[in-house]
Amino acid sequence: MIMFCNAKSSNADPNPASAFGKRITIEKSSKAREGFFEEMTTFGQAGARLAIDLGAASGRVFLGHLQRDLLEIQEIHRFPNHAVREGLTLRWDTARLWSEVRSAFTSTDLPEIASIGVDAWGVDYALLGGKGELLEAPLHYRDPRNVTAMAEVLQIISKDEIYGTTGVQFMPINTLYQLFAAKRHTPDILRAAQKMVMIPDLFHFWLSGNASCEYTAASTTQFANPVGRCWARSLLEKLGLPAQLPAPIREPGSVLGMLLPELRTSQLKRTCVVAPASHDTASAVAAVPASGDTAFLSSGTWSLLGTEVAEPVITADALDLNFTNEGGVAGTTRLLKNVMGLWMLQCCRKSFDARGQRLTYNELIDAAAHAESFQHLVDPDDAAFLNPEDMVTAVDAFCHKTDQATPAAPGAYVRAILESLAFKYRLVIRSLEQVVGHRIDRIRVIGGGSQNSLLNQFTANATGKTVYAGPAEAAVLGNLGVQMITTGEIGSLRELRALIDRSFRTDVYEPVETDLWTAEAHRFQQYCEFSYA
Repeated sequence: MIMFCNAKSSNADPNPASAFGKRITIEKSSKAREGFFEEMTTFGQAGARLAIDLGAASGRVFLGHLQRDLLEIQEIHRFPNHAVREGLTLRWDTARLWSEVRSAFTSTDLPEIASIGVDAWGVDYALLGGKGELLEAPLHYRDPRNVTAMAEVLQIISKDEIYGTTGVQFMPINTLYQLFAAKRHTPDILRAAQKMVMIPDLFHFWLSGNASCEYTAASTTQFANPVGRCWARSLLEKLGLPAQLPAPIREPGSVLGMLLPELRTSQLKRTCVVAPASHDTASAVAAVPASGDTAFLSSGTWSLLGTEVAEPVITADALDLNFTNEGGVAGTTRLLKNVMGLWMLQCCRKSFDARGQRLTYNELIDAAAHAESFQHLVDPDDAAFLNPEDMVTAVDAFCHKTDQATPAAPGAYVRAILESLAFKYRLVIRSLEQVVGHRIDRIRVIGGGSQNSLLNQFTANATGKTVYAGPAEAAVLGNLGVQMITTGEIGSLRELRALIDRSFRTDVYEPVETDLWTAEAHRFQQYCEFSYA
């Protein structure tokens, strides 16, 4: 039975500083500290903005502004991001990331900045002590201690209750299971914590001094309610977790305050901090129309495939097919499935490097284009591919257990990955059509993967849908755009999407050879069923 928590829960934290289609009004009583209201007299100004986009593989800082009715962006800083291993534990080096972000503020190329906002990956969290100190480097979602936690939680709370309350897809990486694992492994740290924030919220806290949780990032935890857009604290209580730990929820487009004095430069002296859609996929979807007969595919380390809907879809079909309801801008919901993305390709390239085969991504894609088709297929969501020591070895093992020959060259491995991803998208699109009750005719590919023309063509062929690819920097554009809506420079989400559409190129891929792909689809589905047997 599907259950719902009360949409009018007292856990709701309505925020007056959220503006989609209206100018912000900030009440004097809501100022965070002395002098804030006076500093905000410049709020609403047009001008340049900074978008900090933190991904699982890299971080970037972009400058954006309107020029001749077009949105122009410029990358001013890029830096790597990767897990740090401490024994068997995987963590994020947020201290180094913060240092990189701060270094971007000293760029001599910066004009005066009106606002700044951060987007980042979901599910991972940070714990703050009583003085606002970070109690430990945040855990990485691929940390091995999360693997068993989901099964343990489901012994305490049923799937029906969790899904009926949150509408979120079941994955071991979700914050709910991470916190449950923390209760066992690091109980002293959990007891000392006064606030939990998500990764983009941590950076907003360091920028503004405001410890809060932006809703789109909070919605990835699997303990937020998508109807009331509030914390589902009862789930935490049932698991013996501190229910008041999560910081108050803020909607995308919330003004968090002025940039802290110690961070200001001559270009940042009147800069306000705005929480955009802080989950990077939510920012990316904010940049493009992706509702009705159009699906979005945010293609990067992960693939997030779904559509934008006006209300959460929490039904038996959605639960059975493991769809998630994540927060969107302007009160919308992103109904999607989170499946493996180009992580497998990234890891295979590392494996090739270790074997002395140093190839660029362009060389690998070219080799894949010339490799024989449909020779090796794998289920990208098999647990073996989540965090293997060597991805090439993991692919070989999957081929062995499914009675397939193993790939003989890098191009064959890459083609196997790209074909398998395209077939996975086919399955997800068909499931999505079942859940929403209507046909999907086109797929809008956004993010870095939108530049992979071979995967885009395979996606069109496998799904039989027209693929529109771009923009690659959708998360940055959505981040900047929500800031502009918040400060009144752009009037609405519709206007933002039209602005981005005329400012950036989109490539179109029509499906071809669909009969050949359809003939192989059943074989791929068997491999998926085998991996979950």
